[in-house]
Amino acid sequence: MKKALALTGEKLSLSDFYEVVLNRRPVCFSERAAKKMERSCKLVGKIISAGDVVYGVNTGFGKLARERISRTEVRRLQVNLIRSHACGAGAPLSEAVVRGMLLLRAQVLAMGHSGVRPLIVARLIAILNHGIYPVIPSRGSVGACGDLIPLAHLALLLIGEGEALFEGERLSGAEALKRAGIAPVRLEAKEGLSLLNGTQAALALGLLALHDAERLEKTANLAGAMSLEALMGTPTAFDEKLQHLRPHSGQLRVAKKMRELLRASEIRDSHIACERIQDPYSIRCIPQVHGAVYDAIRFAKKTLSVEMNSVTDNPIVFPETGEILSGGNFHGHPVALALDLLAIALTHLGVISERRIAQLIDPDCIDLPPFLTQRPGLNSGLMMPQVAAAALASECKVLAHPASVDSIPTSVNQEDYVSMAMGSALKLQQITEHVSDILAIELFAAAEGVAFHAPLKPGAGVESAIATLRAEVPALDEDRSLQKDFEKISKMISNGTFCS
Repeated sequence: MKKALALTGEKLSLSDFYEVVLNRRPVCFSERAAKKMERSCKLVGKIISAGDVVYGVNTGFGKLARERISRTEVRRLQVNLIRSHACGAGAPLSEAVVRGMLLLRAQVLAMGHSGVRPLIVARLIAILNHGIYPVIPSRGSVGACGDLIPLAHLALLLIGEGEALFEGERLSGAEALKRAGIAPVRLEAKEGLSLLNGTQAALALGLLALHDAERLEKTANLAGAMSLEALMGTPTAFDEKLQHLRPHSGQLRVAKKMRELLRASEIRDSHIACERIQDPYSIRCIPQVHGAVYDAIRFAKKTLSVEMNSVTDNPIVFPETGEILSGGNFHGHPVALALDLLAIALTHLGVISERRIAQLIDPDCIDLPPFLTQRPGLNSGLMMPQVAAAALASECKVLAHPASVDSIPTSVNQEDYVSMAMGSALKLQQITEHVSDILAIELFAAAEGVAFHAPLKPGAGVESAIATLRAEVPALDEDRSLQKDFEKISKMISNGTFCS
C-alpha cells in the first residue's frame, strides 16, 4: 500500500495532488494541522460566547447578512445553508474531479484560518480514502463566493444527506456513509459556510486540465516533427542561431526538442538540396506557436499552484491577533483568467495541428498520394479524418471564448461582479479532449505519410514514436473505420505515451 500523504495545512505540491487524485494515494491528517485548526476554532467559540456579530457565524448570508441569528439557531443555520445552496444542474462531475475537490477543500480548512473543528477535515479525508464520491452537478457556480453550489453538494454528504457513488452504486448519502462506517457530522458555528466558500470545484477541474495540457503540448511537438518528415520539410527554421535572436523560453525549448526529434533523418538528407526554401507556417513556426503555448501553460501552472495553497474562505480567522476579517479571497478570477488563457493556448495547438493534417492529405503540397491512400478513388483514405479534425478545431475556437470576461449580478446585487471560473474550467475540459483527438488524427496521418518515403528513415525520435504507434494501431492499407484507432491513440496521448 502506498504511504499516506500527510495533510499538514502547509504546502501541497502538484505531484501530491495528482498522486492522490489520479493514483489514489491515501491521505492522513497531521497533528500539527489539527492544532492550528483548534486555535482558530476556539476563537470562533469565544466570539459567539461574547455575543459579537460575525458574518456567517451568527448572521444570514449574502444580502441577508444583517439578519441576526440567535445562539440557539447557529447550528441550524449551517445546515440550512448547505441544503439551500445544493441546487446544481447538469451532469455530475467525474470521480477524479470530486476526489480533487475533497482533497483541496480539506487542504484549505487544514490551514487553520477557517475556525472549524479538526473533525471536519478528518471526515473529508475519511470520505476520500474510502472512495465515497458525492454526486455533484457540474453546473450552477458563477465563481463569486467561490463554487458555492458544487461545494454545497459535497458538504451534503458530510451531514449524511444528498447522494453518493460508493463501490459502483449510487446511494443516498446516509447509506453510503453507513456502509463505509463513517458517522455524519453535526455542524457547529461557521462550519457549513467554511465548507462552501472557495474555488475548489473550478480549481480541481483546472488542475486536471493542466495535467492534460502538459502532455498535449509535448505530444504536439512530436506530431509536428512527424508531419515535417512526411511533408519533407526543412528543420532550418529551428536553427539555434535563429531562436536565440528571439529568446522566449518556450520557443527555445520547443525548437531544441524539434532538433532532437529530427536528428539523423535520412528523409532530410534525401532532399537537402531541393528548391523549396520555406515550409508553411504550420511547420515552420512550430517553435513560435507551440512555444507560446508552453509559456501559457507555465503561467497557468504557477497560478493554480498558488491557489491550491491559499485560504479561500470568508470570513477568515486570525487566531494570532484574535481577529475575524471579511474579504473576497473566495473570488474565482485568478483561476478563471488562468484557465481561459489555457483554453486559448490549447486551442492554438489543435488548430495548427489541423492545418498540418490538411497539408498531409493535399497532393499539391508534397508528392504524396491524395488523402494518403495507395488507391485514391476506390479508397477515400484520410479525407474524412481531416474533416473531423476541422470540426473539432472549430468547436475549440468557440469554446475558447473567455468565460471570465462575462459577469452577471447575483444575490440581489450583493455579488455584483462574478468570475465565471467554473465556466472557464468546464470549457477547458472539453477543449483538452478535442485537442487530444485532433493530435491523434495527426499522429496517424503523419505516420502514414512517413511510410511513403520508405526505405528512408525519419529522425530517430520520430522513428521511435512511429514504432510505438504501430505497435497499437496498424497502417491503413485500405479503407476501414478509424474511429477506434483514433480513440486508442487519444488514450495513449492521455497516458503520456508520446511525452518522452
